[in-house]
This record gives sequence, structure tokens and C-alpha cells, in this order.
Amino acid sequence: MEAENKNLLMGGAKTFGIDLDGNAIELFDLYLKELLKWNQKINLTAIRSEKGIVLKHFLDSLSVGPHLPKHFSVLDVGSGAGFPGIPLKIIQPTREMTLIDSVRKKVDFQRHVIRMLGLKRIETIHGRVQDKAILQRLGGQFDIILSRAFSDLRTLLLLSFPFLKEGGLVIAMKSEGEGRDILLFTEREGARYRLQKTVSLMLPSSSFKRTLLFFEKI
Repeated sequence: MEAENKNLLMGGAKTFGIDLDGNAIELFDLYLKELLKWNQKINLTAIRSEKGIVLKHFLDSLSVGPHLPKHFSVLDVGSGAGFPGIPLKIIQPTREMTLIDSVRKKVDFQRHVIRMLGLKRIETIHGRVQDKAILQRLGGQFDIILSRAFSDLRTLLLLSFPFLKEGGLVIAMKSEGEGRDILLFTEREGARYRLQKTVSLMLPSSSFKRTLLFFEKI
């Protein structure tokens, strides 16, 4: 990782209250190199520059970190090349993390990176949360369901419900302006969720704005 991008990663993480030690920086560096290498053969991400990956994948993933309790179990739905689940696992190795994605090649990449980084207590699953076998296996197991991939918040909330423990949270990572109509949905689905809070932020060294929506299962 170029020094400029390493400083961007460290400084950006610090704005979220996250201090990256030397080991974490090394793991992010390995992750970055493998992502760039695999991306030459497999379309894992449309972002192909070091700086773009550091900013729009690593730091974007870390933006939710301060809002996650350390010891809660997390399901990352539609994790793609491992975002935000793997970066969050790097900064909090003891957290139970499960990643699910419907694209086999992306899951293969996740498993490769997890082995290379030596991460433990993290599982990757090829499939969809709609799959009956996955629901039977994982239903009611998670404290938090996290996603930045779902464009349809209503679908995300409906599909997440049976995987959550009582009082669990769905955290939807949305770009600015998305989800304005979700209040109407939560009003209709009042027996299922309560909109706990929203957090608006801007990624460091950029104009990209992110909104985090927190829905509590009730």
C-alpha cells in the first residue's frame, strides 16, 4: 500500500475513533493486494485504484464500527468482496461474523482472504437469505444484521426478521438521500421494527455521504 493511502486509512479510521495498530495495517495491506490481483480476472468491484478501495471500501466499512457492540454476532448480507464484514473483523477479531453472498466467485475470494489473513470465528456462506436451508440453519441466531448492498430497504427488513434475535438490530448502510420513504414502511410494520436512530456521516477526504439506519426488532 502506498504511504499516502496508508496515511489515509489510518487517519480516516481515527476520525471514526478507531486506532489501527501495525498488525491491522498489515492485514489491510494484504487484503488490498489480493483484491487488486483477483480483480484483474474476476469482477469483484468496479473500484480499481488503491485510494478508491481504501476510501470507498475499507473506510466505508469501518464507518459503522463505532456503532457495533464488541461481542455481538453479526450477519453481513450481500457481502460481495467482503465488505463491510472483513474490515470489521480485522478491527475486532473476537466478534462473531458471518458473511453471505449469492455469487460463488465472490465467496471464494472471501474464503481465500480469510485464510490468508488468519481470521478466526468468521464464516462465509454461498447463498441467499431467502434460501430455506439457510433460514433453517441460521434463523434467530444474530444480534445484528448488516448490509450496504440492498437497495430495497423494505426487502432487507422483511428478509432479516427471522434471522434476528429478539431486540436485534438491522443496520442499513445507505448513501445520502436513500431511505426517505422507510418511515412509512416502519409505520405499517410497527409490530416488527422500531427505527432506533439514524446516523449521517461523510467519509474522510471525500464528499461521499453515508447514512446508517438502525432498526430494532420488537
